[in-house]
Amino acid sequence: MRDQAPSPLETRLTREISGEVLFDRFSRGRYATDASFYQIMPEGVVVPRTMDEALRALAMARDAGRVVTPRGGGTSQCGQTVNEGIVVDFSKHLNRVLSLDLDNHRCVVEPGIVLDDLNRKLKQHGLWFPVDVSTASRATIGGMAGNNSCGGRSLRYGTMRDNTRSMDAALADGSTLHFGEVARDFARADTSDDATGLFQDMLALGEREAAEIAERFPKVQRRVGGYNLDALTPRNAPNNMAHLLVGSEGTLAFTTRVELKLWPVIRNKVLGVCHFGSFYQAMDAAQHLVKLRPIAVELVDRTMIALGREIAMFEPIIGAAIRGDPDAVLIVEFAEEDQAENFERLKQLSELMADLGFGWNNPPRKWGGVVDIIEPALQTAIADFRAAGLNVMMSMKEAGKPVSFVEDCAVPLPHLADYTERLNAIFAKHGTRGTMYAHASEGCLHVRPVLNLKLDKDVNAMRAIAEETFEMVREFKGSHSGEHGDGIVRSEFHKTMFGERIIADFTEVKRRFDPENVLNPGKIVDAPKMDDRSLFRYPPHYHVGELKTALDWSAYPGSGGGFQGAIEMCNNNGACRKLEGGVMCPSYRATRDEKDVTRGRANTLRLAISGQLGPDALSSDEMMETLKLCVSCKACRHECPTGVDMARMKIEVLAARVARHGLTLRDRLVGYLPRYADLASRFAPLANWRNRSLVLRKLLERLAGISARRALPAFRRDVFRSPAEAIGPDDGREVVLFPDTFNRIYERENLDAALRVLVEGGYRVHVPKPADSGRPLCCGRTFLSAGLVDQARVELDRLVATYAPFAARGVPIIGLEPSCLLTLRDELLSLRSDAPAKNISAHALLLEEFLVREAEAGWLALPLGAVAAKALLHGHCHQKSFGAFKPVEQVLRLIPDLSVETIESSCCGMAGAFGYGTETYKTSIDMAELSLLPAVRRADQATLIVADGTSCRHQIKDGTNRTALHVARVLAMSLDRAKSNKTPSTIAKEPLHG
Repeated sequence: MRDQAPSPLETRLTREISGEVLFDRFSRGRYATDASFYQIMPEGVVVPRTMDEALRALAMARDAGRVVTPRGGGTSQCGQTVNEGIVVDFSKHLNRVLSLDLDNHRCVVEPGIVLDDLNRKLKQHGLWFPVDVSTASRATIGGMAGNNSCGGRSLRYGTMRDNTRSMDAALADGSTLHFGEVARDFARADTSDDATGLFQDMLALGEREAAEIAERFPKVQRRVGGYNLDALTPRNAPNNMAHLLVGSEGTLAFTTRVELKLWPVIRNKVLGVCHFGSFYQAMDAAQHLVKLRPIAVELVDRTMIALGREIAMFEPIIGAAIRGDPDAVLIVEFAEEDQAENFERLKQLSELMADLGFGWNNPPRKWGGVVDIIEPALQTAIADFRAAGLNVMMSMKEAGKPVSFVEDCAVPLPHLADYTERLNAIFAKHGTRGTMYAHASEGCLHVRPVLNLKLDKDVNAMRAIAEETFEMVREFKGSHSGEHGDGIVRSEFHKTMFGERIIADFTEVKRRFDPENVLNPGKIVDAPKMDDRSLFRYPPHYHVGELKTALDWSAYPGSGGGFQGAIEMCNNNGACRKLEGGVMCPSYRATRDEKDVTRGRANTLRLAISGQLGPDALSSDEMMETLKLCVSCKACRHECPTGVDMARMKIEVLAARVARHGLTLRDRLVGYLPRYADLASRFAPLANWRNRSLVLRKLLERLAGISARRALPAFRRDVFRSPAEAIGPDDGREVVLFPDTFNRIYERENLDAALRVLVEGGYRVHVPKPADSGRPLCCGRTFLSAGLVDQARVELDRLVATYAPFAARGVPIIGLEPSCLLTLRDELLSLRSDAPAKNISAHALLLEEFLVREAEAGWLALPLGAVAAKALLHGHCHQKSFGAFKPVEQVLRLIPDLSVETIESSCCGMAGAFGYGTETYKTSIDMAELSLLPAVRRADQATLIVADGTSCRHQIKDGTNRTALHVARVLAMSLDRAKSNKTPSTIAKEPLHG
């Protein structure tokens, strides 16, 4: 959807650059925001394949009179990476390690490399880069250098500036320079004439302004505001010119490579979680706790603890680490090489807390103590929770959200308690409350008052809070910008914080480097007002008209029954851009395109429903292109701490699309599968003819977009039919078995095996006929995948009518196919909110969940025998999303002598019909090749390959020619082996351990 014909600049960029050149409205919209509350629509976006292309894009934009903004992960809190003109995205291609010097603990990298990716490469050598920002899974080194990032362990390791040895960069005029250490007299200087002249001018400025810099720059480590003029003073000789670029937010030069200082990895550590009944006392204690020389002291306040308890992935962590009901906890980390020393420090920590007057039996003001965390997995989980702090805070579903604008002021530790107390008073004065967490060891807390920036009164309150807070920070001789940089939020306040003379120096630096103001203007110098609402994500004219939606979004505010509020939960922090760990976001992992990440899709939806992408954008071809690679894995539902459920949102878009444009042939074939599957099974040889005929494969590819490279699941005549409506002992514990369409039609062996396992376990298994005596029951999943919500509702209504009497008396409803069974725990409640639906949802369990529950209660008795030495297990995305995967591992471990190895995989890539699409086939394979298929190929032939998902099994078969088994079949094999050996191992009567 274009605004106008291609401009000469777009035409030239497209002709001369092999990377992506994106000037359409949808693409530009995805780059109009970062993790701040600002939005500025760029003229275009360039994603260069090489650094040479990036520099050519800079030159072409400069020649055309456009400004240029370099961008990494787009996670800036202050609006650093949004601007007019051309945005250059370094993150997709410019992300290599260029050299690694193990002896001298240094490496040279391209600016687009993500911190976690770098550290994964370094770990094998026993090294890491320790500026461990909470956004490490998506923050690029170039962006971290731009902001002078700090991380949670800066108490020991320092900031980005402290760990940057040198940088190569291009000035706006195209000249490329090396920025490193120089002697003030330039003796033995290996620099060009251009560099020598520039560096001499900067050092002269540093010498001239040394006294003013010493007077006005705050004496705290967490000072990242303005340009690092102190790097230029004689006191810091020999001067490292790279330290002037660090923190310059892309306003001085275009970074091409960064040389980093590396450290040995942390091998041993312990945590002490210090509990406090009083927030003030916690803040006052921080100055004493740092005397034990920890590497970090991190704050988690009452609000963050409460929100964490409401988020499924964090609730167990809170339960394990938090005792009672603290007002705040300080997480103190010791990481000396000698673990005995760490234990000694932990002991000293408890003694220090007692010396400070804290005890578990004291009144609230002095209530508290230390919970020791020794177990590494729990330490990691706590670190993940703390790192997710921003997103946890942003998980509030109300219209107001914690807003980032005074969030990382830093004050000397002796003032921290008074600072936070007065800050809370400022918030209360302006009718709001705040959240606080993060770096207590540095006096730098992430403080965010809850505001609704769609309201004038809250924008006015933001301005007043900023002014009063920064005045207080000045009083305490602190820094108004302690970690996240300046951007649009804080740059205008430099004059107040540094004074007129330093501001003139900042301007002089900018003009000397970039006289034509090409590079990221409006940051650090010449900044707009931080409360200029024309620059906001929600400007004064922002409006979402009433929407007709198909699902229930009532948990959220806004139009469409809350659909608007659900979309706006995305704060752009970019957790979905991680490349390893968990599942989210599998399509982004395969393509590295902003279009294909949950954040990019959510931004596009927000712009569409608010009319910023033109009329009918929600059902447009461009929107379908945006969502094309979303595999509805539901990982974002679980792993996005703000709960952005893109799979559910996609159903709404598909429904709108169907209402406006109707169905494609492929949608009909996929959506209506449950309606024609039984008929096709009667004529299985004919129905399967397409798989045997290259001509028919090509024809169906052309007519329906089903890839000729895929064999479709084969219909069979002997579909599953239960021998009776109830099987098993009359006095057995009752269960209902739900025969889903896929296993019933294609792989009845799984249902046969499950039925056998349950009956031999002593259960009375009901397989009831549909209440309307019609076709077999269906969860409606295929209809939802085609946007046919009304048809899905019909199927679910039939299912509810049939299963409601069983659920009413507490009978578990057991399914085998994760996507089908878990529809009863998810989409069913988006379509029906009545008691029978809720009851069925509450009693719906996957087979493994049920068996684990029974075993833990001591009710499961199955005679199992050894079947193999090892099983390689792949988890279905929906199992992981709903916390239903661990039971699969637990059940397999019930089998004697079976070693279970879980593949650390994201989505298999098949994802229902996704892997069969002509236009999605390649991405499907790319997803599988990230980890799943290579792991299966490495497994020897004696290893069992286990996968519960129908799609997963087909992808494994197609990609490796290995047959994967459902857990039900593995259990049935184990029953057979026990009988044949006549020396069964009987399971039950004791708790399971994961």
